Amino acid sequence: MQKASGYILAAVVLVLLLQVHQLEAAYKLQERYSWNQLDFAFPNERLKEQALASGDYVPQNALPVGLEHFGNRLFVTVPRWRDGIPATLTYINMDHSVTGSPELIPYPDWRSNTAGDCANSITTAYRIKVDECGRLWVLDTGTVGIGNTTRNPCPYSVNVFDLTTNTRIRRYVLPVDNTNPNTFIANIAVDIGKNCDDAFAYFADELGYGLISYSWELNKSWRFSAHSYFFPDPLRGDFNVAGLNFQWGEEGIFGMSLSPIRSDGYRTMYFSPLASHRQFAVSTRILRDETRTEDSYHDFVALDERGPNAHTTARVMSDDGVELFNLIDQNAVGCWHSSMPYSAQFHGIVDRDDVGLVFPADVKIDEDKNVWVLSDRMPVFLLSDLDYTDINFRIYTAPLGLLIENTVCDLRNNAYGPPNSVSIPKQANLPPAPPLYTKTYRPALPQKPHTSWTPSPPSRGYLPAAAGGAGQVISSVSVSTNTVGPAGVEVPKAYVFNQHNGLNYETSGPHLFPTHQPAHSHQTDGLKSYVNARQSGWWHHHHQG
Repeated sequence: MQKASGYILAAVVLVLLLQVHQLEAAYKLQERYSWNQLDFAFPNERLKEQALASGDYVPQNALPVGLEHFGNRLFVTVPRWRDGIPATLTYINMDHSVTGSPELIPYPDWRSNTAGDCANSITTAYRIKVDECGRLWVLDTGTVGIGNTTRNPCPYSVNVFDLTTNTRIRRYVLPVDNTNPNTFIANIAVDIGKNCDDAFAYFADELGYGLISYSWELNKSWRFSAHSYFFPDPLRGDFNVAGLNFQWGEEGIFGMSLSPIRSDGYRTMYFSPLASHRQFAVSTRILRDETRTEDSYHDFVALDERGPNAHTTARVMSDDGVELFNLIDQNAVGCWHSSMPYSAQFHGIVDRDDVGLVFPADVKIDEDKNVWVLSDRMPVFLLSDLDYTDINFRIYTAPLGLLIENTVCDLRNNAYGPPNSVSIPKQANLPPAPPLYTKTYRPALPQKPHTSWTPSPPSRGYLPAAAGGAGQVISSVSVSTNTVGPAGVEVPKAYVFNQHNGLNYETSGPHLFPTHQPAHSHQTDGLKSYVNARQSGWWHHHHQG
């Protein structure tokens, strides 16, 4: 009898522990805002009633798809896929609306959201980006409708707003040769270099299969088209979300993220086609160079697949090298630390919710290292019917450090495998990185306590089996740095190419690559050594077949 009582007590304790664990997991992402259907902040109730009566405002036709946070404002975009969308670029005043279902305020004003007023307004915005210089970058697709209903009253244009004065400081119309008849651009990435004028924006042409670079300083753009990595994978066009099976087989290059600045002064761009489980990479040294649009095929790197059911539309990387991405098939947000190999074993799930995270459409990391996630049930909206008595749209948030805690992306936790072979090099011309997160808000739901932390760089190395044998822990590998060569010429630092994430890192130890490589082989470029290594005997020795 006593023994049976002990079993019962142990079972009760186990159930309680599991419940506590589930509660903790559910509390990682805190629900901040939610809507059954979107509402807009009309100047007064009479104008709102007029808009409803005329069809200028049809609440059931509005779907939020993008978000961005800056200061006390949370920006939300609403594309004009259907009639009755009064504003496409909006924000929430977080001082006035701490939580709940707030009205969306047009940004910067109502007039600037007039559909078809090409020179003065935004017709349709999707993803947006705030840069570290206090500017909001918005690509106006100039379109109304979706699919077969699409009209183009305005051209594609880059619009940049000063968030201090709330005024548009630039509008740049993409030239005709930057697009083609199939062009559809939803995603944007912004690359700030040595100062605020040294800025580039990159745009992913999902259906025209291209990548467009725009230089703020030159006020000029150019298109990369000649690359098969921009195309969908014909084996990955089948989707299952919210009980719906559908095919988005034509969806090419979509989500993009940018690494911290590497020691060569450039970042690495990571991108994926939507109909794909694979990630690709290229140095921004290539994307910033207009002369490389046609001859840069081998500068792009194909990484591993993420695993099954791993379609993603949005990704973002922190200045600590943590990449977050939505996993739309899994109702989840995933993570990968860019110092680790890009293979499924080093991918983690930071949160999953089969109700609240149905189609997590956008993921962002703000200036305070807080993560923001927008979920919108998009496939249900497009292919079926939303239940407007239910909550359909949600915005969640959590500190980045809390999200990745106890996942494979948390480098403080060694239980998930050995650390990577090398440290990320120091950023060029930038102040030291702040702690992983510095402040949080008071969430709508209770949140377990946490503390700020800064991850320490890994001290030992890991190379995948393809690069070093059996995926074993190895000592860091390198050559001497900043050595002076013949005639006083400085020899570039040596790097080890991590085959699985497409990056080279500064290291210390014996030289891995052949010593006969010429000094002008651009070893300091973030991806060029990949080509050098493939052409070397070392690569062929280790990668036969």
